[in-house]
Amino acid sequence: MTSLTFLGAAGTVTGSKFLVEQDEQRILIDCGLFQGDARWRRRNWDPFPVNPASLSAVVLTHAHLDHCGYLPSLVRQGFHGPVICTPGTAEVAAIVLRDAAHLQVEDAEHAREGGYSRHDPPLPLFDTADAERAIGQFRPSVGQAELPGGATVTLHRAGHILGSAFAVLEQDDRRLLVSGDLGRQEHPLLLPPELPPAVDTILVESTYGDRRHQPLDHARLARLISATAARGGVVLMPAFAIDRTAVLLHELTGLAHDRLIPKLPVYVNSPMALAALNVYRAAVDAKSPELRPEVVGGPDPFDPGDLRLVHSVEESIRISDPGRPSIVISASGMATGGRVLYHLARLLPSARNTVVLPGFQVPGTRGRALLDGARSVKIHGRYVPVRAQVVGLPEFSAHADSDELIGWLSATPRAPEVVHVVHGEDHARAELVRRIQDELDWTAVAPSHLERIRL
Repeated sequence: MTSLTFLGAAGTVTGSKFLVEQDEQRILIDCGLFQGDARWRRRNWDPFPVNPASLSAVVLTHAHLDHCGYLPSLVRQGFHGPVICTPGTAEVAAIVLRDAAHLQVEDAEHAREGGYSRHDPPLPLFDTADAERAIGQFRPSVGQAELPGGATVTLHRAGHILGSAFAVLEQDDRRLLVSGDLGRQEHPLLLPPELPPAVDTILVESTYGDRRHQPLDHARLARLISATAARGGVVLMPAFAIDRTAVLLHELTGLAHDRLIPKLPVYVNSPMALAALNVYRAAVDAKSPELRPEVVGGPDPFDPGDLRLVHSVEESIRISDPGRPSIVISASGMATGGRVLYHLARLLPSARNTVVLPGFQVPGTRGRALLDGARSVKIHGRYVPVRAQVVGLPEFSAHADSDELIGWLSATPRAPEVVHVVHGEDHARAELVRRIQDELDWTAVAPSHLERIRL
């Protein structure tokens, strides 16, 4: 019997982990961290439900932390098998895991110095050595890869971030598709997801399962930036280092070229974002088949005219409040950690400034609290008043919306036996389940955390 257990992303947007078991073979598809509410984050510290050393392999769909960030902890607990992923994911995930390990150690040290941890002493979930061991187990694959025990996995372009894929696992003539995160049809840099093949079971994400994206209002963003600059303020954009920073720079480059915004210094203050930007620039130079044709072969798509890349800690501290009209892009995108916290601590108390949240904010994060109108937020153990203008721009999301998800599913050559709707808040999952049932006439369910089913 082949079984599937939902070890994450069931009842929440984060922590994607799906365990497939047959006889003595165990394959884990995605290995993400839980983020957001404390009740979910605490699960990162739970012992893994099976012996990690018993896993035959891990398959990663892409390099976002909620899909790959638990891997160093899994290695720390004894996993020693191959990690199958695309070459792009191997390159980007190495950046993400090294940065995550650095932040884990840094946050534990902050908690120790500030005395605001429940643990004594505060410890990181994993460290740099664990991350390096995990990276050493990457086995980049193009096309079909054979897994221990005879199963195969094929990775198809998902169009979410560079290297992202959806995975098709085949075992004893049964086929399971795990969507990972699916990209937009109109992503400004990446081609859309490939169409799904015929399979028996589908796991599909539902981050925006109950919403339709509005077209990006370029003029609105230009007005926000111009108005903030006119009152002497700073526009702060907490942004995911992977893909979102590149997309924002591409958008600002277009606005500057069309003279819709004043000429302003644009700071990128995130070591991980700078490393990821180098990967995206290299992909443009190499004319990667993942990129839209219009992005390659032209002028630099990531230079709005006065681009300033912040490398050192000293420079980061110096520009935590630039003190002049400017734009700052810094990670993390949901304000859960990283250098953006220092910017928020300095910029939130002033009404001159604007915080633009370009994408989905998980419940329980500082970004979601700001989006929901919090009058203060806690940063490094202290409460910071919120007087700055806070604006959400979900149009920048790299996730497919409800219509795009239904359109992608409907393109499969035949109906699957069942669709399991994962990686979404409960209301988003429920709405996507309803649409799949009503519009496609397929069996669709929203599984619960740790639920085990037969494939």
